Amino acid sequence: MHKEFPVKDLGSLSFFLGIQVTRSSAGLHLCQAKYVIDILHRTKMIEAKPAKSPCPSGSQLSRLNGESLLDPFEYRSVVGALQYCTLTQPDIAFSVNQLCQHMHHPTVTHWSAVKRILRYLKNTLNHGLFYSNTNLQLNDFCDSDWAGCPDDRRSTSGFAVFLGNCLISWSSKKQPVVSRSSTEAEYRSFAITATELFWLRMLFQEI
Repeated sequence: MHKEFPVKDLGSLSFFLGIQVTRSSAGLHLCQAKYVIDILHRTKMIEAKPAKSPCPSGSQLSRLNGESLLDPFEYRSVVGALQYCTLTQPDIAFSVNQLCQHMHHPTVTHWSAVKRILRYLKNTLNHGLFYSNTNLQLNDFCDSDWAGCPDDRRSTSGFAVFLGNCLISWSSKKQPVVSRSSTEAEYRSFAITATELFWLRMLFQEI
């Protein structure tokens, strides 16, 4: 590449696009501690009390919760940054997905939910993804709630795909239609996961 392009070898990767890379004999650890600290400083949450979970158990956000924010710009900016945090912290994917559904009309209640995630991230600064030598067997897990959204009664599907012991793909997304039973919601979640798994199998076969 050096013969064709003006590039320099900067050594082993340690930091890239807000993602910190730590190598050891055991494997590779990815986290976004510096990126999260920058968000905490920007939102003046660096001194906030840490939280043990990204959202209260059973919480449901509605467009009717609370009064409208006078200036929604900060909400949209911070939620966009939180979306980027899900690259190494899939444990906040569900909570961030709920916040993204209210970008057009955020309220004071929604902003409180943002602060809860920020407090959780402060408590889990060094959490991230770990990749090591592992087997090449694909395993997937999926789940869904039923009529979890109080506004349109649609369900949310979530899945996680592992290559051996390493998490390589995940998602938390509202289903496009209303499921008429919990069984139907689960089958839709299973179908979405099977599609992702099949695509990954074809990709690995090509590689």
